[in-house]
Amino acid sequence: MNWTVIDNGDVTSPRGFRAAGVAAGLKQSGRPDLSLVFSDRPAWAAGAFTSNRFAAAPVAYDRALLARKAPVRGVVVNSGNANACTGARGLADAEATAAEAARLLGVSPTEILVCSTGRIGVPLSLPVLFRGLNAATAALSPDGGAAAAEAILTTDTRPKALALEVRENGATYRIGGMAKGAGMIAPKLEPPHATMLAFLTTDADVEPGFLQACLTDGLDGSFNRITVDGDTSTNDTVLLLANGAAGGNVLNQTSPGATRFRAAVAHVMAVLAREMVRDGEGATRFIELCVSGAASRGEARRCAEAIANSALCKTAWFGGDPNWGRLLAAAGYADVQVNPERVSLDYNGVPIVREGRDAGTPETEQAAALKGPECRIELDLGTDGTGTAVVWTCDLSYEYVKINAEYHT
Repeated sequence: MNWTVIDNGDVTSPRGFRAAGVAAGLKQSGRPDLSLVFSDRPAWAAGAFTSNRFAAAPVAYDRALLARKAPVRGVVVNSGNANACTGARGLADAEATAAEAARLLGVSPTEILVCSTGRIGVPLSLPVLFRGLNAATAALSPDGGAAAAEAILTTDTRPKALALEVRENGATYRIGGMAKGAGMIAPKLEPPHATMLAFLTTDADVEPGFLQACLTDGLDGSFNRITVDGDTSTNDTVLLLANGAAGGNVLNQTSPGATRFRAAVAHVMAVLAREMVRDGEGATRFIELCVSGAASRGEARRCAEAIANSALCKTAWFGGDPNWGRLLAAAGYADVQVNPERVSLDYNGVPIVREGRDAGTPETEQAAALKGPECRIELDLGTDGTGTAVVWTCDLSYEYVKINAEYHT
């Protein structure tokens, strides 16, 4: 490992970042629902956003802002309202949110990014949000990362945050992150062009093109690798801000420390992504699904996603039922090349299928392999190809149905 994990680290672990989380009143529950992350100095920003055609107003606003290729200072995040499918008013509300935050912070509106998560199709209450912005601005603190991580949650059961410290050629920089997401999770993020939101900060001095490349490269092994229920949100967003407060040489593609920085960013993204799945709505089991022996990487990925999103497979995992026929059936309809006579399947290293048939392992042992909170499922499609893919997913429980059946009521 080329870094150390900071105890209780978050987005304010890197130098020069402050944050706050407050209860503005957007949630009927009265729980915290407005988060503010602010850099004391201009920061370069990189982003990736949902591929959903009904992208929320904040997504459109942030895409346009990043296209300016200019430094930013902060991010406003509200939970309790997605500001999605709200038409021209929604975009105007996103712009007004940025303008009000900028006024309170003494910066330009074009330096403030905006994100939202929550119920779709309901206009924001700007008076309520603005009162929250006043409180959040006043509460900004170098120790405010934990409160900020709490305020972005919706159906999550716990905050998700992490920070690393990296030593490079006598210099030290930090990378912090926070994320939310428990349901409506199957991000298909596109670089600058996840409900799931993730925010990363670093005090490293990073060339903006390299910053975007690091974020983009990290998606496949993190947020684009997860699925809870197969639904891609209108609001999925990942942002990475670098303010250079740590000093040192500027990192770019050819810097001696480029590989280490890229790996550290990818590690933070991957940890946050796994935590989203572990906290999936009603989830009781984390599943690492590994498909190999595919004709191509794309076919391996398509097969893994078909299994990971199968309601039959997911309910079997919830019940601890080793019903392997459901997995092979999902692989069979995934529209990928399969050699049924050579297929093999393992649960946590226990042989389940060999040469397309029952491997002979007693069913009690098969079930025992599924009993724990985590299971690694390995499926070899048996073709002559070398395509592989890994998807992180979870089971589907009674609680998931209850949460989503009562989401509005």
